[in-house]
Amino acid sequence: MRQTRHPLNLVLVSVHGLIRGHDLELGRNADTGGQTLYVVELARALAQHPAVASVDLLTRRVDDPDLSTDYASAVEPLGEGARIVRFEAGPAGYIAKEALWDHLDEFADNVLEFLRARGSVPDLIHSHYADGGYVGSRLAGLLGVPLVHTGHSLGRVKRRRLLARGLSASDIELRYNMARRIEAEEDTLAVAERVITSTHQEIEEQYEIYDHYQPERMRVIPPGTNLARFKPPQGDESGTTIASEVNRFLREPHKAIILALSRPDPRKNIETLLTAYGESQQLQSMANLVVIAGNRDDIEEMDEGAQEVLKSLLLMIDHYDLYGRVAIPKHHSWQDVPLLYQLAAASHGVFINPALTEPFGLTLIEAAASGLPVVATEDGGPIDILANCHNGQLVDPLDSQAMSDALINILSDDQQWQRMADNGIAGVREHYSWPAHAQRYVDMVKPMIQKTEQPALRPTLRRANVYHDRAIFTDLDQNLLGDPEALKALIRVLRENRKCAAFGIATGRRLDSALKVMKKYGIPQPDVLITSGGTEIYYAPKLTADIAWPQHIDYQWTPQVVRRLLANQPGLKLQPRSEQSRFKISYYIDPAEAPGIDELHSMLHQQGVTANVIQSFGQFLDIVPVRASKGFALRYVTDHWGIALERTLVAGGSGADEDMMRGNTLAVVVGNRHHEELSQLTEVERIYFSDQAHAAGILEALDHYDFFDSCTLPRDTTVAGQ
Repeated sequence: MRQTRHPLNLVLVSVHGLIRGHDLELGRNADTGGQTLYVVELARALAQHPAVASVDLLTRRVDDPDLSTDYASAVEPLGEGARIVRFEAGPAGYIAKEALWDHLDEFADNVLEFLRARGSVPDLIHSHYADGGYVGSRLAGLLGVPLVHTGHSLGRVKRRRLLARGLSASDIELRYNMARRIEAEEDTLAVAERVITSTHQEIEEQYEIYDHYQPERMRVIPPGTNLARFKPPQGDESGTTIASEVNRFLREPHKAIILALSRPDPRKNIETLLTAYGESQQLQSMANLVVIAGNRDDIEEMDEGAQEVLKSLLLMIDHYDLYGRVAIPKHHSWQDVPLLYQLAAASHGVFINPALTEPFGLTLIEAAASGLPVVATEDGGPIDILANCHNGQLVDPLDSQAMSDALINILSDDQQWQRMADNGIAGVREHYSWPAHAQRYVDMVKPMIQKTEQPALRPTLRRANVYHDRAIFTDLDQNLLGDPEALKALIRVLRENRKCAAFGIATGRRLDSALKVMKKYGIPQPDVLITSGGTEIYYAPKLTADIAWPQHIDYQWTPQVVRRLLANQPGLKLQPRSEQSRFKISYYIDPAEAPGIDELHSMLHQQGVTANVIQSFGQFLDIVPVRASKGFALRYVTDHWGIALERTLVAGGSGADEDMMRGNTLAVVVGNRHHEELSQLTEVERIYFSDQAHAAGILEALDHYDFFDSCTLPRDTTVAGQ
C-alpha cells in the first residue's frame, strides 16, 4: 500500500574527518578533503529543496586541544532545515579513519539512541565512505528505512594505489585495515537500495570488481559545482596578478588562450598537447598556449615523475621554438583558478583536458560554468559531461593531429564558439549545479521512500578470498592481436573471472604506444600494465604509476655510458625517440653484422656497466637496468599482490618474454609465436606450446591448466599441445 506523501526527513552519515559548516580545513589531514566539502554542500542543497523538511549530517564529535572547538559542538546549524550533529565514538581527540573501526558500533548505538529519543524515524539514511556505510547499514536495518550509499573511494582501488607507492600487502593491512574496509564495503553494497556515483565509468571499472556489484541499483548523479565561484568573465580579470603572471610569457597576449590545467603527471598527457601545438603553425597563429602544471620553486626539488614531465615540456618548447607563445607560470593560488578560466573565456579561447584517462573531469565542468568551450579526452567522465553540455569536442588523447584539428575548429568559428560557451553555462546549471543535483536526488529517493519502487536484487556469491588469488599476464602485439573473434572471446572470459583473476599486459612498447594499440583493438585497460620492456608499471583504474619500481631499478643504471659504448657498434641502430624511455635504450639489430648478445654483455661488463641485454624477434635489442625486465616486473607485482607464481599464467613468445615464462609460473607459447628464440624451452614442464594462435592459444592454455578451477599442471604433463 502506498504511504502518504510528506516532506522528507533525511540523515547523512559521514563519520571521519573534520566537518564544520564554515572555513572547512581542506587538506589539514588525509581525512579532511573533498568528501567533507561534498557532504556539507549536499546537506545544504537538499535542505533547500521544497520536498525536504530536514537534513541531519551525522559525524564524529572531536574534542581536541589542538583543534578548533567547533568540532566539539554537539549541534551546528547549516542553515534552514540542515544541521551537523556530532556523536561520541572512542577517545575524545582526533582519530584517523583507519583507527576508527573498533569505535563504529559505539557511534551507531549513540545515533540510534538519538534518533529514538527525538521520536521520529528518518525517511532515508545516506552513508558516505566505508565507515559511514558500516554505520548506515546497521541503522537502516534496525530502523527499517532505505539506505543510499556513496563510496567516494573504494578499498580495492585504494589498495592498488598503495601498492603502487611501494607499500607491501602486509604493511597495507597493518596501517589501513584494508580487509576490514573492503568487508564493510561489500556488506554496504549488499543492502544499499541505491549507490550514487559520479560517472558510468566508476560503476563499470571500480564497483564491478566487488562481489555485491549490482549495477541496476546504481545511479550517476555528479556532485554539484559552486556557480558563485565559477562563472563567466566579469570584465575585471585582466587586471589581476595571475593575468600579469601569464602575460609576461607572451609576445602577443591579446590572442585567444588555449588553457590546460593539471598536475605535472605523465597521465595528464601534456606532452601530446605540446606536440599538437608545436607542429601546427595555424594553431600558433590563432592562439597562445597557457599550461598550469602545479606550483614549483625548483624543478630539481620535485618528485621524479613531475621533474620528467616539466623537463620534457621545456625541451619541447625549445625544440619547436615556442618562446613567446607558451606560458608555464611557476605559481598560482586556489583563488586564481576561476580567474584563469575567465581569462581564457574573455579571450574567446578553449580549455583542453588531454589526459590519457579521466574518471570524472571536474575541470571541464568548471570551464563550462565559466563560459569556456572545451576539448577533452574521449575517456570516462568527459563523455558524460560533453553529452550533457554540448560545449566542445572529444578527441583521442594520443592523436596530436586530431587534438590540433579540434582546437582549430572551435577557435576558427565565432558563432560556434559562442554557441558552445552558452551551451556549457546552461548545461552546468541543468546537470552539475547543486540545485540540479538535489532535484535528481529527490527524484531518485522518493519512489523508494514511498514504496512505489522495489529495489532490484540479484543473488550474489562471495569469494573465499578478499583479493585476487591468480593472475594472467600476456604480451600485447602478437598474442592479443591477429584474431579479432578469439580476442573478443578472451576478453569475455577475463571479464567473467575478473573478481578472482587479475589481468596484466607486459609489453616492450611505451605507455602511449601501448594504449593506442589497445584502443584500436578494443582491449580493455588491464589491472596492471607493464611497459617499456618491464621498466614501467601502471595500475588500473587510473593508470597509477608504481613510484617504488623506478627507485628499485635505478640501481647502477648509467644510460649515457651505454649509449657511448654502443654508438659505433656495427649492426646496431638507435630506434626513434618515441621508442626510448628513461630506463630503456632501444636499437634495431642486424645479427649478421652486430656482436652477439654474450659479446655485448661482456663489452658492457668490461666497462663497468651492469645491465640487461634483451633481444627479441631477431631484430630488436633493448638495454635496460639490471633489475628490470618483464619477468622481474611480473614477479614484483605478484609478490606485492600476494599472488603465487604457481597460480600465474604467462603468455609470451619472444626472447623478451623468456624470463617471465621460466621458473614457477604456468606458461604458454601460442601457436603463432613458436619462435626460435624460445625453442630451448620446449622441454620445460611448465611451458605449454598451444596448437592455436593468438588469443585462441591463450584460451587453449586456460583449459589446459584448468586455470579458473584447480589451476594446476595436468597430471599428464606433455608439452607442445600433444
